[in-house]
Amino acid sequence: MAIKMRVLHTGKGKLAALAPMIHQEFGLDINATDVIPPAYSCNNERLVVLMIATKGDMENKVRLFCRELTKARAQNVALVIDGTEAGAKAVKDILAEAGTKVMDEVFYVKSSFLPFLNAIKDDEKAAALAWAHRMVDGLQ
Repeated sequence: MAIKMRVLHTGKGKLAALAPMIHQEFGLDINATDVIPPAYSCNNERLVVLMIATKGDMENKVRLFCRELTKARAQNVALVIDGTEAGAKAVKDILAEAGTKVMDEVFYVKSSFLPFLNAIKDDEKAAALAWAHRMVDGLQ
């Protein structure tokens, strides 16, 4: 399935490990996975998957990037959140203010502070890929 899609992450914990899995699952372009803010700007993307750690205060560069993610840059945004529902709501509010459509279903992951505990288990991988397929199937 060819889709104009980007997977952007904050580079922390399980988020950095999940991004290439989604990239590989959908056979995306070579530069379709990057950190936030990305090296190549988003331009008329059908779907942008944002993988953001919201524990504590959100990083300023992430907040600024989300404010600039307009409908012209991303028609739809899906969220993978390493944090709480309150953090997800804060990100959704910023994106809605920018004018892009945010998908309703948020995928939550829980990373550890210890790097060796951040391996992706098979059930987590299956759940993340099933979620990603639901997001792509739900596009308008």
